[in-house]
Amino acid sequence: MTAKIIEEPTYRERMFVFRDRLQAGRLLAEKLREYAGKENVILLTLPAGGVPVGYVIAKELGILMDVIVVRKVQIPWNTEAGFGAVTWDDEAVLNEPLVRQLGLTRDEIDESISKTKRIIQERLRKFRGDKLMPDLKDKVVILVDDGLASGFTMLAAARSSRRRHPKKMVVAVPTASVGAIKLLTSEVDEIVCLNIRSGPVFAVADAYMNWYDLTDEEVTKILKRSAR
Repeated sequence: MTAKIIEEPTYRERMFVFRDRLQAGRLLAEKLREYAGKENVILLTLPAGGVPVGYVIAKELGILMDVIVVRKVQIPWNTEAGFGAVTWDDEAVLNEPLVRQLGLTRDEIDESISKTKRIIQERLRKFRGDKLMPDLKDKVVILVDDGLASGFTMLAAARSSRRRHPKKMVVAVPTASVGAIKLLTSEVDEIVCLNIRSGPVFAVADAYMNWYDLTDEEVTKILKRSAR
């Protein structure tokens, strides 16, 4: 499998191209028009930052939105960075070259994964409550986040979703590193990314003029709004 890549060439390598996540969602929706109004399409958004992006896309296209809880596994001494990700159903995907480079011990890895799983369980209670995950069999699944740095969080989400036998897997993000795109090309059918950037350092925030970390309360409000 090699994913079809859809981008916006005029945004390639540029920084601060989006006003905020809502505008980025509207621009992404334009690239996803072929899925508008189709009952077999479901959008799964990754909290926190992916939720406002996904909300706008789902509203613009008239498709169902739900939330998939995935979280990066934090480096013990640098919680802003991660060396992999864990999904809501306990699948861990590790960046093995980075793990070796960092010299992490098995105990450090296991402790970081366990900590991540505890956070995921808390977020599942906040964002999903008792609601079951939707059936993805034979569906077109669109996975949405506000951007991909390493891509491992989205990789974990894609693999978890793939096990549920969807008809087609689409990743839709406003911005991503070249490395993240390459990581995902063999895992999904289509990648829609407006702003692809290369270079030794990549920050999702650099694609946005107005950027901040969403609180769990803000995420919960958006999810409640989407369920109406």
